[in-house]
Amino acid sequence: MGIFVFLPLVLPLTAWPVARLAAQRLHPRTATRLLTAVAGVMAACSTLCLALLMVVGTAQLPGNPLPDGWSDPEVRAAVPQDEIAGKAAIPALVAVVAGVRTLWRHAGLRRRAHEALAGLPPTEVAVLPDAEAYAYALPGRRGGRGRIVVSSALLAELRPAERRAVFAHERAHLAARHHRHLLTVRLAARLNPFLRPLSSAVAYTAERWADEEAAARVGDRRAVARAIGKVALSGGAVREPVFAGLAAPGPVPRRVAALLAPAPPASARPTAFTTVGLAVWTAGAGAAASAMSSANSAVTLAFTLHAATPW
Repeated sequence: MGIFVFLPLVLPLTAWPVARLAAQRLHPRTATRLLTAVAGVMAACSTLCLALLMVVGTAQLPGNPLPDGWSDPEVRAAVPQDEIAGKAAIPALVAVVAGVRTLWRHAGLRRRAHEALAGLPPTEVAVLPDAEAYAYALPGRRGGRGRIVVSSALLAELRPAERRAVFAHERAHLAARHHRHLLTVRLAARLNPFLRPLSSAVAYTAERWADEEAAARVGDRRAVARAIGKVALSGGAVREPVFAGLAAPGPVPRRVAALLAPAPPASARPTAFTTVGLAVWTAGAGAAASAMSSANSAVTLAFTLHAATPW
């Protein structure tokens, strides 16, 4: 494996400038998909890297249940500074596994959100009698149809065109399954803290994606911008953190400014000779290098452990 086993742990640093440039220069749909894919690949590779290091570190501990041959010098020689790296990977991987609680919290919030709507008619739009203004998209259960949840206070503040803009925005979230993108990048940020900038960027680009879809459906970019501003000024988020990433207004000034500007070209593909193109190629190369390094390390360690295992 050599020093390449550490590569997936640090390659996420290359995604920082990519997150910024993609959010600013790419179409929101392209940026969301690109950043989600990069975050998912890099998080999986760095977790595999920690698992490989933990195997080497755990095999050195007295009383471990692993075969004695796994602590042979041949195995330890596969990892530079094996005593330090192997043992340091153990608490790091424990912290990573603890981050999987994100999935449990997501499932719990989703269940409670559906339970709160149990007594309402099964319509696409669920209006809650609430003095606080908010709106969010609630995905369906087991692939079922999602619902738009909106408070009566928010509806009272919006004009008809602005209501259509809000509904179109939330429908875009449901149609594109933005909750999956957000869950992926949040989990990736838990698995590797270096990926947090990508999580923040996807939270913004997903909102921008929904903004552009709403503007195209309504046919009035200014109406969508006004609706976003009113939702933000009225509170814009649910009282409890039920899908807060979808209910939160996000960087409202940036979103409004983007809607007041011409629509971004949907089919633009930056070349490698531009700043954003170079960033995109860097992200792709970093994710590919991380995947190849992890695969190579896993195969090398597997053969090494196989040779050291008594039969």
